[in-house]
Amino acid sequence: MGVSRAVGKGVLSGILLMAMGIGTAMACQAGPANEWKRGIEQQRQADLGNGCYLNPIIAGDHPDPTIIKDGDDYYMTFSSFDDIPGLLIWHSRDLVNWEPLGPVITTPVDAIWAPDLVKHNGKYYIYFTTNRIIDAKGTKKKTLYVITADDIHGPWTPPKDTGLKNPASDPGHVVGEDGKRYIFMSGGNRVQLTDDGLSTVGDMEVVYQGWQYPEEWDVESFSQEGPKMLRHGDNFYMVLAEGGTAGPPTGHMVIAARSKSINGPWENSPHNPIIRTQDRSEKWWSRGHATLIEGPDKNWYMVYHGYENGFMTLGRQAMLEPIVWGDDGWFTSAGFDTGKPIRKPTGGEAVPHGIGWSDSFTDEKFPARWHFYRANAEELKRVTLSDGKLHLKAKGTSPKDSAPLTMIPGDQAYQIEVTANFAPGAQAGLLLFYNAKLYVGLSFNQDGTVMHRYGLERAEKKLPHITGNEVQIRMKNDRHIVTFYTRTSDQEPWKKYPVQMEVSGYHHNVAYDFLSLRPALYASGEGEVTFSNLRYQALP
Repeated sequence: MGVSRAVGKGVLSGILLMAMGIGTAMACQAGPANEWKRGIEQQRQADLGNGCYLNPIIAGDHPDPTIIKDGDDYYMTFSSFDDIPGLLIWHSRDLVNWEPLGPVITTPVDAIWAPDLVKHNGKYYIYFTTNRIIDAKGTKKKTLYVITADDIHGPWTPPKDTGLKNPASDPGHVVGEDGKRYIFMSGGNRVQLTDDGLSTVGDMEVVYQGWQYPEEWDVESFSQEGPKMLRHGDNFYMVLAEGGTAGPPTGHMVIAARSKSINGPWENSPHNPIIRTQDRSEKWWSRGHATLIEGPDKNWYMVYHGYENGFMTLGRQAMLEPIVWGDDGWFTSAGFDTGKPIRKPTGGEAVPHGIGWSDSFTDEKFPARWHFYRANAEELKRVTLSDGKLHLKAKGTSPKDSAPLTMIPGDQAYQIEVTANFAPGAQAGLLLFYNAKLYVGLSFNQDGTVMHRYGLERAEKKLPHITGNEVQIRMKNDRHIVTFYTRTSDQEPWKKYPVQMEVSGYHHNVAYDFLSLRPALYASGEGEVTFSNLRYQALP
């Protein structure tokens, strides 16, 4: 058996190991909040370089993390929903510094929710469910898929339907004491897999009822979801989320249950909830959807997601928190303030962290940087990369139906510049895009300028200094105050656009969809738009 989250015998208890580093741990917690180390393009990064880290470990929208330990390496991926390319895999050797490897989904398969990355008997698997609206009433059809690879770098097989009728969401893979493979899912559901892990056996059955929190708590909904499974010592552990993924900041939480057998009965942890935001004044809101993982220092940690207080626009960001195992066989949070620096896991090697968003538009970097919004099967054919330029065929009439190309930065303030050349009949724009209902931006065509605000378009006259079909656009997002500037060459000064925008409400609690507010390029109309010289810079 090769379940990658299993632990070997003889590991010292987490409590003892945490005690060994208590001096460093306390020194880290005494450090200032909101003072990240600055990395590529001055982006914030978690590793402070002094033995401490400051959440998030991967900034920006990285929800529903699933992580495995594979020797000295760690691999992680996240929900990608309708993004194409999707399911970007990240690599680390210390749990704090992460580098992107590449996406494993390049053809749309509907919205990908809450995957589970697994290594079993030398082969890699990713299980995920998709949601597809199939009629005007909003009826959703769900499918449980699996993809496999002999090497984490690929190639990965095309998605295969496991054959489960009406699956729940959020699969979690585990091998039982009987040697059989199982998928646990939201709502306390479970289904058996075939030995090759590619198909299901029979129907789902409810095997766990969840943990009932006090009625007076402010939560979004019960929403028992995201079971991640671990066999540790003599027990199977089920780590779940409850309380809803957004809504009130105190809603989402981490709970746990255990059983001697994969068939139950399941005993709820006396320490539930393991993690929960207690008050809206805290740095991190709606923390949940956790996976347990052993660190390079043999201590144990939880990886989960959370919203940053004041920056829900950045989506659910990936976080790391130490846990400790008690003598009773239950785990608890180590009790650190996740809004302050925490002692970094020791013993691992730092890899180059993050993605540089500045782009010379090469084939090698494009799949990790850019994602089409709600792409169809032909979307990638719109893209040609040559001579350091992105040639994007126009589509649709506005950002609503043009499948904008989005990126996922994680800074609270940043600036982006790009040069756009638009053919007659085409419209070129730079946006901050949440979804087809909510975005802001500025675009240009042969007739003039279009201002996008509140998800609406307003045609304007040509700006006096924009006389041809090429324009340089600068977009500054300074903690939700958005300002645009334009010019036609490097020799000209930037001219400020006369309308500024405020976008702090452009997030899930307003517009649903579980996404983030993202910089985006778009081309609508007819013909082609050429983008070049894209530069990204995080701001203080």
